[in-house]
Amino acid sequence: MPHIVIFNTNPAFTQIERIIMMAGTIDEILHQKRGELYTISPDATVFDAIELMADKNIGALIVMSDNRLVGVVSERDYTRKVALKGKSSRDTRVREIVSTPVISASPTHTIEQCMRLMTENRVRHLPVLERDEVVGIVSIGDLVNWIISAQSVTITQLESYISGQYPG
Repeated sequence: MPHIVIFNTNPAFTQIERIIMMAGTIDEILHQKRGELYTISPDATVFDAIELMADKNIGALIVMSDNRLVGVVSERDYTRKVALKGKSSRDTRVREIVSTPVISASPTHTIEQCMRLMTENRVRHLPVLERDEVVGIVSIGDLVNWIISAQSVTITQLESYISGQYPG
């Protein structure tokens, strides 16, 4: 559920007492997710990576080496760097196709900031780092779902206000 921040307006407007503004951070999205973080070694085969993504129904894996973030490998990397080039996923290592440099976010980044990061850098997944430690990953789908939920809450609040059911 998105975080709702309520601001009071001019006290002269008794009928219009509040303006609802949606604010959200990556930390809120991470708390809604199951908390599972799937990683793979850069030395693993691309086949292993694709198999893990298919098994877990996810679109990307965090690539880690010695507890250090190396990058992100996604289905898109596989398609563009292996399948379309006629390479074998069983013979290609993750290190050969991993997306670098790493574009990441922190738990305090806003949804809007992350959408901008993803758009500007043409990525669909952002590792979330806190003090250089990977604490999660968010996808463009996670952000879109949050926005849809936020809009739904806003619409419900506005409908309640218009119909006279809004408390306050």
